[in-house]
Amino acid sequence: MADTSSPSLERRRADSRTIDEPQSTEGERSLTVRSRPQASGAWSWVRYPLVAAGVALALSPLAFLWPGENPIDPTNYAERTRRVLKSIPLIDGHNDLPWQIRIELHNRLQDGRVDFNKKLLGHTDLQRMRQGMVGGQFWSVYVDCDDQQKHFEDPSWVVRDTLEQIDITRRFINEYPEDLQYCDTAACARGAFASGRISGMIGIEGGHQVGSSIATIRQVYDLGARYMTLTHNCDNAFATSASTVAAGGPDDGLLKLGYAAVKEMNRLGMMVDLSHVSHKTMRDVLGVARAPVIFSHSGAYSVEPHLRHAPDDVLRLVKQNGGIVMAVFVNRFLNMKNPDSATIHDVADHIFRIAEVCGWECVGMGSDFSGTPEVPIGLEDVSKFPDLFEILMERGATDEQMRMLAGENILRVWGNIERRALEIQATGEKPNEEEYEGRNWHKGLKNAPWMLRQSREKAATSGGAEEPYMFNVDGEGKHNPLIKQV
Repeated sequence: MADTSSPSLERRRADSRTIDEPQSTEGERSLTVRSRPQASGAWSWVRYPLVAAGVALALSPLAFLWPGENPIDPTNYAERTRRVLKSIPLIDGHNDLPWQIRIELHNRLQDGRVDFNKKLLGHTDLQRMRQGMVGGQFWSVYVDCDDQQKHFEDPSWVVRDTLEQIDITRRFINEYPEDLQYCDTAACARGAFASGRISGMIGIEGGHQVGSSIATIRQVYDLGARYMTLTHNCDNAFATSASTVAAGGPDDGLLKLGYAAVKEMNRLGMMVDLSHVSHKTMRDVLGVARAPVIFSHSGAYSVEPHLRHAPDDVLRLVKQNGGIVMAVFVNRFLNMKNPDSATIHDVADHIFRIAEVCGWECVGMGSDFSGTPEVPIGLEDVSKFPDLFEILMERGATDEQMRMLAGENILRVWGNIERRALEIQATGEKPNEEEYEGRNWHKGLKNAPWMLRQSREKAATSGGAEEPYMFNVDGEGKHNPLIKQV
């Protein structure tokens, strides 16, 4: 882990702390009042009180203005945080609660075992989301990687489980309409916040979950998924994962079908998520993407050299791309050597580093709550988001920077992706039809009603079945289990 007590980092922290602090001046300020002729009319009744109030405000070293609010002490970080999060939805890029519902409840919301309005064990419930002033949540639709998927032919029902995860996420949102609102556009997320509800969005955490199929990407998009992580902790037909490189494997980056997948996701308006992918995959995608990308839950590699984080050159590419990196809260990613010592300050270090290299306009938060078993000291659950804002403010972040971090950035990026998709679609670009080159296709029947002569000839020489299955019908016209064929 990067030494957070190093002189260079302390210097950056010291510099950042002075951004908004009032500057002292030598000597005393004075105000000279000169007599003037008596003004007439109503203005005379209000002018002097207004002038006096303005002068007092200007002379106060602790006054801090917020539109529509009374001035406050700029070191009152709790009140500044409250005002920021009343003005913009705090949107978390990654929470795995749907996975917990699948594992613990077997997707049964109606059996009465869990009331999400009450405080639960774990990291997430509606009560604590309200305490944490959460305004929007990307719920992660996650299914484990499977060793059987190494050839990208999927016998493990992972696509089925993914569809069930989408179903349970949408049903969960609909179960609590006073608190939650399902959204699949950036405008909807803003509208939900304005109405006092928490917007709920869907992200898929791995290309293996669509069976490495571009057609399936289209289907899950139609069902409401608005981002897909190209890989999870396993390679697929799209790209190389960070875990492969960490285990000593080669970094082959974005694969042939992956280029087609990125192209299609840009056409659809689906966010391409680069958390979990290898560094070469990050660079490859940023070299060809036609729309901004996201990192739904990653950090800065220069702060902690975990392969799940984005290196500085990648952060600079994200800046050029107009994308966003949402800082993750996972202990092992924050402190590789001593994960139990990870704290809220480590997350702040990543946020400041991303902002330093990429700009405040490309930083967000992606907690991984309810997915990671270990979280930093000070960020124990979803109620703790305001504490992170207070620490960032204390270290010098402005209120406008906190607005961008909270939700303005991800909403802008998402909106730009939507607009770029409309531009691409307006050119008449058709859905991408590329498939995994190693895919095994059914051979069909030798005597099928083929459309093409070549198809009939190919079936005759490549193993097509002789006859269709006709349910063991014998020569007497009766079903007979002894008849193995038609």
